Amino acid sequence: MRENKDLLRLALDNGYAVPAFNYSDIWEFLAIAEAAEELQAPVYTASTMLTVHTVGMDYCSAFAGVGYRNAGSMLYNHLDHCTSVEMCERALDYGYQSVMFDGSGLPIDENIALTGEVARAAHARGVFVEAEVGQILGEGEEGSCDGGGEPVTPEQCVRMVVETGVNSLAVGIGNQHGFYGETPKLNVALLSEVRRHVDIPLVLHGGSGLGEDVIRDCIRRGVAKVNVGTALHYAYKTTLCDEFLKHPEGYVFSSFAMPAKEAVKDVIRYWIRLCGAENKRRHVREARAQTRPSAVV
Repeated sequence: MRENKDLLRLALDNGYAVPAFNYSDIWEFLAIAEAAEELQAPVYTASTMLTVHTVGMDYCSAFAGVGYRNAGSMLYNHLDHCTSVEMCERALDYGYQSVMFDGSGLPIDENIALTGEVARAAHARGVFVEAEVGQILGEGEEGSCDGGGEPVTPEQCVRMVVETGVNSLAVGIGNQHGFYGETPKLNVALLSEVRRHVDIPLVLHGGSGLGEDVIRDCIRRGVAKVNVGTALHYAYKTTLCDEFLKHPEGYVFSSFAMPAKEAVKDVIRYWIRLCGAENKRRHVREARAQTRPSAVV
């Protein structure tokens, strides 16, 4: 967990964010790993509950483990928007480096209680924990919300951090999953207010469709991790459909999936650069080397 905590703390202290990319299968995962390697960026590969159910947690853990080793511990395996305490605990057994318990749809007291349960189990295993206060709008594989809940308060965020000891916090500020149907109106002032009261990295979900200036502004206000999923899935789906239409005689799936993977890599490169994470692996390694205890002679 120390390495994961250092990763987001370094991003927070140095004005950039680590992007987290949701994948749905091995091809999207490979696109993330390859683009991150090419741009020497630390990233999260994030599997939702749907991905875990369809691909299998054992498979997700297996190829994420290979990616983590190949990237020199710069490719973090993250369980995203998990509403099940039991699934979070199972992810610990499968070696996930990071889990997000999403109790944002629950009353704040229940959210805090269940998040604290996950945090205690995860921290005992050295695993990083993300929490969420205030639901993310929209509908997608991460869940759905129509915005009918109570507005988030800084006091709720402080309670979550103090009472659970979570390592990062996602705050609902009007952002949404999926593409935005109209120009989003984010309460970025709330980010600044929360940042004044809590000393942990903040997380922005629903990155797809937000303008570059908005992303940069959120990073300046304390966001150290930006989640992106819909933009990847859209590039994957549309390119696959185009390839099927162009090559109806084809029958080996990889002949369609390879161009789709390249299209996803283009999206990932864009987001790595927008978050300022390009070439930050060296920065992280150097910072860790400086803080590593000297060997006893």
